[in-house]
Amino acid sequence: MVPSARAEEKAELRPAVASPHPTATDVRVAGDEKRARFILQLDRKIDLHAFALANPYRIVVDVPQVTFLLPEGVGDASRGLVKAFRYGLVMPGGSRIVMDLKRPAKIDKAYVLEAENGQLPKLIVELSATDRATFMQGVAAENRKTAAAPSDTTATTSTVAANADAGDTRPVVVIDPGHGGIDHGAQTQSGENEKEIVLDFAKALRERIEKGGKYRVVMTRDDDTFIPLAERVRIARQHKAALFLSIHADSLPRGEGDAQGATVYTLSDTASDAEAAKLAESENRADLIAGINLTEEPADVADILIDLARRETKTFSNRFARSLVKEMKTVARLHKNPLKSAGFRVLKAPDVPSVLLELGYVSNKEDLQLLVSDSWRSRTVGSVAQAVELFFGKRLMTTEAKKDEH
Repeated sequence: MVPSARAEEKAELRPAVASPHPTATDVRVAGDEKRARFILQLDRKIDLHAFALANPYRIVVDVPQVTFLLPEGVGDASRGLVKAFRYGLVMPGGSRIVMDLKRPAKIDKAYVLEAENGQLPKLIVELSATDRATFMQGVAAENRKTAAAPSDTTATTSTVAANADAGDTRPVVVIDPGHGGIDHGAQTQSGENEKEIVLDFAKALRERIEKGGKYRVVMTRDDDTFIPLAERVRIARQHKAALFLSIHADSLPRGEGDAQGATVYTLSDTASDAEAAKLAESENRADLIAGINLTEEPADVADILIDLARRETKTFSNRFARSLVKEMKTVARLHKNPLKSAGFRVLKAPDVPSVLLELGYVSNKEDLQLLVSDSWRSRTVGSVAQAVELFFGKRLMTTEAKKDEH
């Protein structure tokens, strides 16, 4: 299906009947450099929790799950204190709005105006400019208030799933569709989102691997939910994954060339080239996009994020990466330099062989046509599944050889 047709189809699929969730149908930002008002029109009254985050300056508004029927790109325009805003699902049952600020600002009021005089309910956040010291005091106060409570965005999904693993001794393959929820990833003018492309691919890959019955597949997400980077790592470690495969689709801004083809990345403290370094920096900002307070990460997670992968794990990661490139080159377009490395946070589990696969560039017309093609997806999924099969076959042979030596 070509991108333009896909975009038209998405528009036609907007709900024609009442949504089970509150629906947002209009939004605007008013004000200047001193004061701003964010106004979201809803079909019913909802609860909200608004707070500020620093580095960069942001205002976060947490609400129950909302169906956003808003114009494409509506949050990109700058107005007064608000540089831009984004919105989306941040966990099952919960949505989030994140406003990027031009300068420090405090929340004067955050409330929902009830329906009256024929007008629909409105969620309103009123902001006023302040200095950095006052802003940071507000952030610190919010952190103290929530320090005792675990973050909802790192909920018990992996714990519940891990309990279901008991008794199944098959090797675990964790498939990690990038982005999700409020974090759309790369987006195209024709309406395609990276988060949707990679989720479709990941589901097809799960189905293909599970058909063989040799391996158990765990998905970090199987719907349009945001999962923090550290939680993706935790899911892999909690399931004692034998392989972690993160799926993405790259993009280049206008004026920065027209790269094409799939690329396979492994972890390295030193990026293999400037392009790899820039991509890793972009992907590592996912938590900032979703309004996650990185200063609140537990110490054990921080240790994982800064720890070098063990030597054996690095060896297995590189081995799988080479096998993946070899299998994919027979069915898919590859980047001119298909094997690269960089400091991706999502690959930093020290005891899980981990690879990040960029399926192609959504910014490249030919790549995008392939990425939304069912036949391309089927062929490419088959090559990735074959690489998984070869990886475990070689690893089993290595393990048996070591046993024989002893």
